[in-house]
Amino acid sequence: MYKLFFRLVFQRMDPEKAHYLAFRWIRLAVRIPALRTFVAAALAPRHEELRTQAFGLRMHGPFGLAAGFDKNAVAIDGMTMLGFDHVEIGTVTGEPQPGNPKKRLFRLVQDRALINRMGFNNEGSLAVAARLASRTPVFRTVVGVNIGKTKVVPEEEAVLDYVKSTERLASYADYLVVNVSSPNTPGLRSLQAVDQLRPLLSAVREAADRTVTTRRVPLLVKIAPDLADEDVDAVADLAVELGLDGIIATNTTIARDGLGLTSEAGLVKETGGLSGAPLKARSLEVLRRLYARVGDRITLVGVGGVENAEDAWQRILAGATLVQGYSAFVYEGPFWARAIHKGLAARLRTSPYATLADAVGADVRKTA
Repeated sequence: MYKLFFRLVFQRMDPEKAHYLAFRWIRLAVRIPALRTFVAAALAPRHEELRTQAFGLRMHGPFGLAAGFDKNAVAIDGMTMLGFDHVEIGTVTGEPQPGNPKKRLFRLVQDRALINRMGFNNEGSLAVAARLASRTPVFRTVVGVNIGKTKVVPEEEAVLDYVKSTERLASYADYLVVNVSSPNTPGLRSLQAVDQLRPLLSAVREAADRTVTTRRVPLLVKIAPDLADEDVDAVADLAVELGLDGIIATNTTIARDGLGLTSEAGLVKETGGLSGAPLKARSLEVLRRLYARVGDRITLVGVGGVENAEDAWQRILAGATLVQGYSAFVYEGPFWARAIHKGLAARLRTSPYATLADAVGADVRKTA
């Protein structure tokens, strides 16, 4: 039914307007106690065998919502109601910003992909922190907070901008993500270079520890699929050196060639980050490379091109403890997380692995 609804309604709408319309429906549903109970029972059944532990946090399963969908922390309970095991909000910047001019979100339906050049549109770390502080959770879930650089902040002041967001948000984060890999903020991806990334991550770690003294907030970094292999290795080595808790692989890509895109040429040429099915192969390749480098010393999160349970299972076998998705939600609709959980549970039952944790990285270890 959803796919028919998508073709008849959402596909005819501007993608950003459709996003906010769906957002409003989700937020409305979760405010009605009887309705949210019914929806959660239908869409978020728990599979005991999928229970997952990552960087000291216990989750109902490994599948979460990637950053970008809920930038301002307004739909955490709504997305949990739809079956996501963790919700990563953001990207949140130090200061509020409107993002890039519209039109800035494009559907490549034939390729089951999206292109966005949103530009970190969000209400800013102060407003998001206030919302998280006043939140009374309806459902228990793990909330990640993804932070990025304010566009008007010059590159040489980026560390201070990230520290400001950390000081405001770390208290409310189950885990914190430093995003240096969006292609839509000028100069941001240059922060992935190890000589710039080391002081940035060190400063954020210090700020988180200074701000939250009652626990250690897990710190992760999110990288781009467009990094050269040697740069992926360098980030992996740095993460181990600094004692990071995790790496998220990967963000969107600026590449277009070699992805087999079949959508109309004008759409394909739109600037911005490409996500969805065409990113599948490269994101999996980066994940495998990271796991081969870091093994079990760091938790890996696989994201990019995850459409179904088989994709999620392949991410786990390649080294991901957690898997995230976003773009396929646009095409698959509200039953997406349920289908992935059901498929993962079935694959685990027929696999040689006793637990999901045993399956993490199994394919990479076989070839080592």
